[in-house]
Formats: sequence, structure tokens, C-alpha cells
Amino acid sequence: MSQPIIAIVGSGPIGSAYARVLIEQHPGARVVMFEAGPQLTGIPGESVRNIQDPEAKAQAREKSQGPQAGAYRAALGIPEATVTEGMFTARQGTHLLDFGGPGSAHAPSFPAAAAATNVGGQGAHWTCATPEPAFSEKIPFIPEEEWESLMAQAKGLLHVQGEAFADSAVGGAIRSLLDEEFGAELPDGYGVGTLPVAGDPQEDGSMRWAGADVVLGPLIEPRSEQASRFELRDLSLVLRIELEGQRATGVSYKDLRTGQISFFAADAVVVAADAFRSPQLLWASGIRPAALGHYLTEHPVVISTVALDAQKMQRFATEQDLEAELARRALNPADPVAAVNRIPFSEPGHPFSVQVMYSESTPFPMDPQAEHANNRWGYVNMGYGMRKQPRFEDAVSFDDSELDYRGLPNMRIDYALTASEEAEIEQATQGLRRAGKALGAFVAEPRLMPNGSSLHYQGTMRMGQFDDGTSVADPYSRVWNYQNLVVGGNALIPTATAMNPTLMSVAIAVRGARQLAAGLAANAAAHAVQDSLPTH
Repeated sequence: MSQPIIAIVGSGPIGSAYARVLIEQHPGARVVMFEAGPQLTGIPGESVRNIQDPEAKAQAREKSQGPQAGAYRAALGIPEATVTEGMFTARQGTHLLDFGGPGSAHAPSFPAAAAATNVGGQGAHWTCATPEPAFSEKIPFIPEEEWESLMAQAKGLLHVQGEAFADSAVGGAIRSLLDEEFGAELPDGYGVGTLPVAGDPQEDGSMRWAGADVVLGPLIEPRSEQASRFELRDLSLVLRIELEGQRATGVSYKDLRTGQISFFAADAVVVAADAFRSPQLLWASGIRPAALGHYLTEHPVVISTVALDAQKMQRFATEQDLEAELARRALNPADPVAAVNRIPFSEPGHPFSVQVMYSESTPFPMDPQAEHANNRWGYVNMGYGMRKQPRFEDAVSFDDSELDYRGLPNMRIDYALTASEEAEIEQATQGLRRAGKALGAFVAEPRLMPNGSSLHYQGTMRMGQFDDGTSVADPYSRVWNYQNLVVGGNALIPTATAMNPTLMSVAIAVRGARQLAAGLAANAAAHAVQDSLPTH
């Protein structure tokens, strides 16, 4: 145990956070990470948004689409052209769970549920939005002082930038118009501002977007000491967590290149796939606490697209400002998103997370003769994200008698919006109309996206303070009653949230990894003492 081996299932930002913290905090730890999908880029886990060549970017995304790659693509309506992230489903780089083919999940009430199967997980395709939880979004049994420490480390792991594009005069004009409309209604510190994002600003004004690669950091640097204790196995599908009593002994996995099934022994197992496939693996392994798969939440999203009004924008920005913005963005045509603003979640009056993304084009083709086609001041794509209150009956369940396309117990998702959500959706729609009117004219009216569109799936392995049947994991992410089995990801979030959950989930992962590293070190010390005792 002085050199423990930890198996991590899943290579997204959460699994990568576990790997990084465990190796940094335990000088003898070795981590082997298993990923069912392929590596997309030369740098493991890099965001495909950083790929400059459009054809190479499209190929990387297609490789992530699991059963819907290749011939499935056109039949299932996955968009071929570049789209603004988050405006269509299935999003490029993802595959629908309920795709209609052999082994498809059953999710008529949650039709847009999607996943990415690749090294880096959704971290290779996400919008990189990293707002912090606030008010009732926070987990009540994590002390505030500790939470601040966890959040600081999570921000460092993800390379969070709090003032990205803050120097954009066009973005500033959008903020000023929104502040005129909403500012007086919002509490101090929760007004209109820039959206924190994960990435590294470049000298040309663009961003190198963060993926799991930045979280792994030194673990993927050639010839580093930490890299010598880390191994990533792609195209390696974990089929089962093997157990002896209440301990995990390792994982059985299938090499998808050869078809060979092998056992990998480990001193601890971390499951950080996603909010559907992680509980599926626990179920397939015979680990079936009452709350497993239940309390599914996401973020209902109302979206629209608005053509910016020149007269309104020119109150706060000049033609020269616009020219400078367009010139800057022309330096990086492969990823033209810029000037991302937001209105954060706050209570009680604004239980929404609003994102306002500036773009010079719409995320859908426009008739060239349409009134606002080729709008000189561009467009904003706006979305109001809302809360879904956790309910036991909103759930993913698993059928041992029917296998999915990977050979695991198939999924069924049952989900419904209640009067509480419907009321907030109506309130958000009215807010979106106010925001659109303040900025310009709608070219796409506010509309509620289909259930599952947010990709922010939470609650199916929720953490809790007590083992009372309403949670799967303890406050440090360890599965109740299992000594060395830890889970990670958005699925652990037990609260109703409106904001993008990645930063929060990485902070939770940091807490779990610190605890696991300390436990492994304590076990090693105990064994060392035992070995040093004289024998009689």
C-alpha cells in the first residue's frame, strides 16, 4: 500500500481532477485511467475547439459520437455545419442516448439526453463556462471556509478566467444595455457581468480553451516524474467493478481494439464516467443503493437569438470599436465566439443563470433576404438556464434482461417538469423577452429546449450527509458502505442548480481526492507499523 494503485473510470475533467490530486498528494500513488472512447488529438483530452482545421475538427467530433458516428449521422439529424455551442441537439461531438438503433436507451420523456465517448469526455466539447454556485445551489454540509479552498483549487485546475473578453467594447455595450434593463433588480455582486470561462488567453486576443488536458497538467508532460505514475488507456470499456465484500478489488474491462476482457487489480476505484453511465456501471456491478439513478435533474433552458440594434449599441460603442472587434475575431475564424456575458443566479428574485454570447452570425442559416440578415452589429444567442427540483421519480433505471449497445444493462429515463419548473420557465421566458427587446430584434423567438438539451445532468449518484436512502455517496464522495469505492461528476450534486456545474463538480472531486489520498496514506502508515512490530 506504500505505492497504491488507483483505477479511474472516465477521462473527463472530473476523472482527470482525481488523477492530478491523487498523484500530487500521494507521492507513491499510481493511477491508471480507463476510457471507452478514442483519443481525439495529439494532446490527451484537449478541447476540439482548439483545432484550427475545420475538417480535422469535424473528424474529431465524429469520433466522439459513439453509436451515432459515421453512417448514423445524417439519419439522426446531427448537424453537419458548425453551430454555436449549446444551440442544437444532438450537439456535435455527442451522441443521443435514445438514438433509435439497436441497444438504444429508452428516454421518450428526456429525448435530448446525450453523451460524448472520447478521451476528455464532455470536456473536449463543452462551452468552458465556469460560474460558481451561489445561495441554495451550494452544498449545505460543506463548510464555507473549506468550500472556498476547494473552489480556488478547482479554478486553478481548469484555468478559469474571470474577466475573459472584458476588454471587448462590443461586449461592454451589451452589458450596459442589459444593466439598464435589469441592474436595479439584482443584488450587489450578482449583476450583469462577463462569464467566467476555462482557458488561456492568447496574444492575438483569442482563447486556448481548456479541456481535461489542462486538468491533467504535468501528468501528460513527457518524462515528468508525475507522468511516470500515470497511464491512460483509451478504447478500454470497463464492464464491472470487482468486489470482495465491501471492498473494490479492481475492474474488469474490455480492450475494444482486440475484444479481450481482462481484470485490473486496484487498491481503490474511482468512477467518473457521467450521470448515466456511472450509475449504470455501479448497477452492473451489483452496487445498488436505493437512490442510485434517482433524483435526476438538469437545467431547463429557454433560448433565443437577437439581432443587435445599431442605434442602441452605438450609445456605448463606436463603429471603430466594432471594426476592432471584427478584426480581432478574424484572427481566429475557427472559433469565433467572443464577448460572453451573463446574469448570474441569485435568490430570491433571479433564480436563473443567463448567458449572452455575441457572434457575428446566427447559429442557423438565415434567408439572405430576411430583415435582419447580415446584421452589421451581429447577434447574441441568449439562454436562460433554470432549476429542476430533485424528485425521486425523475430517474434513470436499468434492465438486466436487456443489454445496450455496449453490452451493459440498458437504460430507461423517466422525467417530468412540475408546476414549480413550469412557473420558472414562464418567468424566464418573460425575462428573455425583456433582454431581447433591450438589445435589438428577435430573429429566433424564445423557445424551451427539449428535456436533456442542457447536457448538465445531475443527481443520479447524489452525495448526502447521512446514509438515509436518499443519497449514493457520503460527503467525501465515497459510496456508502464501500471502503475504497469513490464516485465523481455532476451526478453527485444534490441541490437544485441553475448554473453550469463543471466547476462545482471539480471542487467536489478535489474534496474526494484529498480524502482518498489521506486514507491511502494512513493505510500505508498503518501497514508499515504492523510490519515493524516484532513477531513471536
